[in-house]
Amino acid sequence: MENVFLAASMMCADFTNLETEVKQLDEAGIDCFHIDIMDGNFVPNFGMGLMDLETIRILTQRPVDAHLMIANPGNYIDFFKDKGVNIIYFHPEADLHPVRTILKIKERGIKAGIAVNPGTSMETIQELLPIVDIVLVMTVNPGFAGQKYLEFVDNKINRIVSKKEEYDFKIYVDGAISAEKVRELSRKGVEGFILGTSCLFKKMENYRTIIERLKAANRCKVSV
Repeated sequence: MENVFLAASMMCADFTNLETEVKQLDEAGIDCFHIDIMDGNFVPNFGMGLMDLETIRILTQRPVDAHLMIANPGNYIDFFKDKGVNIIYFHPEADLHPVRTILKIKERGIKAGIAVNPGTSMETIQELLPIVDIVLVMTVNPGFAGQKYLEFVDNKINRIVSKKEEYDFKIYVDGAISAEKVRELSRKGVEGFILGTSCLFKKMENYRTIIERLKAANRCKVSV
């Protein structure tokens, strides 16, 4: 079974008590804090604020990523590098020169990820696979929490998994990820999971119990 990387989707956190949320997730052993950045243009919503990102970065030594759901993401790589992020995901269709943007991210010592929408074809991203570090497959339409998992995306996940050893990238998934989906998809070769309300937040159990159970079930040993 593949090892798994667990990231907390912070747009689902309780923002009336953000410091406590971050500290509890940190102590529970979460592997990364996932920050959704939206501009109201590429997706019809506005995501987390830059002050939220800055606050989370101050409160934890664990990796922080930025999922850029914005137009022209290549223009903002240095900006987010200066914010201390460890991984940057962007949508290739939002960038005129995605190869240039991937290389720019990697040159700055940051992991480069491409985010793949449910409607984005395998053929669209094929040429980027040799140079990218992570492929983040969206299993819901991006921009809003609380959606249902789109089962038809599983076929694309299988196709991307079949390419990862050839091109040496990791595959993560984001969107309505339940504990059952973590177990199912990790067996197929998915290595990372962005966890929101379907699995982590707003549950009766505490974060430590949830994270430890997921890691134990998947024999987890992780690295960024």
